[in-house]
Amino acid sequence: MRKTVHLIRHGQSTFNAAFEATRVDPLHFDARLTPLGHEQVAAARQRLAGAEYDLVVTSPFTRAIETTLGIFGESRSILVEALHREWLWSSCDVGRSPSLLTDEFPTLSFAHLDDPWWHDAEKKDALGFAIEPEAVFMARLAAFRAWLASRPEQRIAVVGHGTFFYMLTGQQLANCEMLAWEP
Repeated sequence: MRKTVHLIRHGQSTFNAAFEATRVDPLHFDARLTPLGHEQVAAARQRLAGAEYDLVVTSPFTRAIETTLGIFGESRSILVEALHREWLWSSCDVGRSPSLLTDEFPTLSFAHLDDPWWHDAEKKDALGFAIEPEAVFMARLAAFRAWLASRPEQRIAVVGHGTFFYMLTGQQLANCEMLAWEP
């Protein structure tokens, strides 16, 4: 059996909606889903209702967690993994500490994450966050590919982010779009 990975982009976030309207970073750190994003998640839940997975993986960003829980529920075992977090270029790609995530999402485990688990450096941009250098991002992308290849599961759902998935596959995904990918 060949390993199949379903890449699922998160639903529309407050950052996505505000940035699309203004093309200016709205400073929505660790953005949440919008009402439209929740509708997209509900539609994805129906589309994926019959799909079977050996593993469900989510990025630690709130919009990805909300999408994951909305599609797969809390009864399934979900692994939180930071390797496929979004490339840090905007405020929405600055996360929250594992303790805050644990308080909000107590059914998930965040104890294995570094604090911070997102890219951080002393040098900050004008908006106050550290842009992730391309070389750092590309190394993380390669590490994620290797991590996926090392997993024993054959059917994996990965909930994550548009730019990360584009750089991984060369295909742009819409909010809550799913792409079947063979690593």
